[in-house]
Amino acid sequence: CPPSRTAFSVGAVVVAADGTELARGHSREAGDPVVHAEEAALAEIDPADPRLPGATVYSSLEPCARRASRPRPCARLILDAGVRRVVTAWREPDTFVESADGSGVLAAEGADVVVLPEFEALAKEPNRHLP
Repeated sequence: CPPSRTAFSVGAVVVAADGTELARGHSREAGDPVVHAEEAALAEIDPADPRLPGATVYSSLEPCARRASRPRPCARLILDAGVRRVVTAWREPDTFVESADGSGVLAAEGADVVVLPEFEALAKEPNRHLP
């Protein structure tokens, strides 16, 4: 995705329990300057898809807990889609949203959140221009 001074560059993939890729998305997809990666990926899947409850969202950055650009943050979109497992490489820093805690929002509603810090440096690389 194109770099931005006002948002992170993030990628996300939604994978069914059997390993089938259901969708993928990235920040600012299709020229929308405010679309988030998880939002873009979930928009590609029929909300009635029976594989969603067993699916996992893999995202390079922790799904957002709050945002000014849309009424529902990505953590809420994931929960509303029925997904209950999220794997991420990097917890959201305070760069744009102070005290972001998408993992806490997800976990509070029973989602399993896995953070893989060994991939954090790779997730940060496309965002190296940000403070």
